[in-house]
Amino acid sequence: MMPPELSKIFVYPVKSASEISLNNSILEERGLLNDRNWMVVDNYSRFISQRSCPKMALLKPEIVGGTLRLSAPGMEELELPLFQKEGKTQMVEIWRDRCEALFANKQPEKWISDFLGKKCNFVFMPNQSDRQVEQKYAIGKNKVAFSDGFPLLLISESSLEDLNGRIDEKISMKRFRPNLVVKNTIPYQEDDWKSIRIGDCVLQLVKPCSRCVLTTVDPETGEKSGREPLKTLAKFRKLNGEIIFGQNLIPSSLGTIEVGMKVEILN
Repeated sequence: MMPPELSKIFVYPVKSASEISLNNSILEERGLLNDRNWMVVDNYSRFISQRSCPKMALLKPEIVGGTLRLSAPGMEELELPLFQKEGKTQMVEIWRDRCEALFANKQPEKWISDFLGKKCNFVFMPNQSDRQVEQKYAIGKNKVAFSDGFPLLLISESSLEDLNGRIDEKISMKRFRPNLVVKNTIPYQEDDWKSIRIGDCVLQLVKPCSRCVLTTVDPETGEKSGREPLKTLAKFRKLNGEIIFGQNLIPSSLGTIEVGMKVEILN
């Protein structure tokens, strides 16, 4: 078999919105450049995701220069800055964390509230915001953006192929929202990796990714499509009571990554 290779790179500029596929990206401390710097929060400054609002899957981002352009069914396009520098600063809640964020102005607030049908707004994570990876898994004081808990998620193509061989209707990689996809491996080989190098970037695989109801949302329709893939995964991919698929990573050295780069297994 050929050596493992990086086959896809994805970023999600808005947490729980659709992905952008890239040929290359810059790896920063919090993760890939432009990944989950924006998030949607409710009227109590708590994060909103596809778990409670599946139609967020229909938010389509596009990066145009220094602008983040969002489209959604029935809505005119909305433009947000890739890096917001001004705005009301307030603490927001994501899972058990509270961190500082900048709120968008009235126009984006009305746009996302109209689309989701409830009072909400976009928030941006500024550089000074300090949200740390759970210390049980951290290598020092690693920071993370608005990802669920870790800077990066990796899945192999062969793992998805194995899963799809066990269910009636094929599931796309989009369901699992990885940042890095690798090929030329055996199924679930990534479970055994501890440390890898891609280009100049060294990455530590610190925790299997536990999967939730979000994976049952069809990314093309923005609707929950049934019990798969969780029903099948629960039969053979459970660890400590959690359904797992993919591996969470923390970078220990930064740089540029590119599709086609070899994935070197360090240990």
